Amino acid sequence: MITLSQPVLVLCMKWGNAYGPEYVNRLRNGVARNLSYPHRFICFTDDATGIDQGIEIFPLPSLGLPPQHQDLRWRKLALLGKDVFGLTGKALFLDLDLVVVDRLESFFDHPEKFVIIRDMDLFRSKPLRKLTPAKDKFLNSVGNSSVFKMEMGAHSDILDEFVRDPLAAQSTFKISQQFMSHELDKRGLLHYWPKKWCVSFKNHCIPRYWGSYFQDPFIPEGAKIVVFAGNLKMQDVVDGGGSTWYRRIGNIDWLIRQWN
Repeated sequence: MITLSQPVLVLCMKWGNAYGPEYVNRLRNGVARNLSYPHRFICFTDDATGIDQGIEIFPLPSLGLPPQHQDLRWRKLALLGKDVFGLTGKALFLDLDLVVVDRLESFFDHPEKFVIIRDMDLFRSKPLRKLTPAKDKFLNSVGNSSVFKMEMGAHSDILDEFVRDPLAAQSTFKISQQFMSHELDKRGLLHYWPKKWCVSFKNHCIPRYWGSYFQDPFIPEGAKIVVFAGNLKMQDVVDGGGSTWYRRIGNIDWLIRQWN
């Protein structure tokens, strides 16, 4: 356990219509159940309607770019700014489409300054990518920004690098987490969570192939956060959908309990 001089920060972002306020409220409740450290739960949003009292609301931070470069897929980089509404200290960012299923203290206890999910830890191996070794090596190093820890204001040079030439960054990297990972790696700051901590519902909780017809989805041993990476969306699953002929989704009462 770390010694805290101030509350830690738990951050999320909501914009547009993809996710309603219930995602923010339920995520906050999941954090509150599983984090004993004094903390502030903060949502950056363009619409606070329906968000519960007790959740701190801030506007969406700006990338500092003209309108033609305001690609929403790159918005998370704004959290790396030198001064984001005066927020300081350790911060854990969480995407809205995930479910907290176990204790979160260890995410703040991790000794490295910046820690992120290794993207490939959420997916099954892609052997055909080995035909292009350089691309395969890079993609195996990319972090998934669904869950990352940082010190507020400590990595503003990465945002500065993006702002310096956003067109070059956007033409080289498909999404912001690729650019972020590249820049972190250059600085020796790219560190990953232990593989068991953040798992994919689709690839780790559902038994593989025909096994899904004989066993319901489960929480893998050691998992703390279940992420809905890829094309299987949480709301579809919670609403009873998402099954295919090759992948049955059985009883998910545990997921609904944690989510609700």
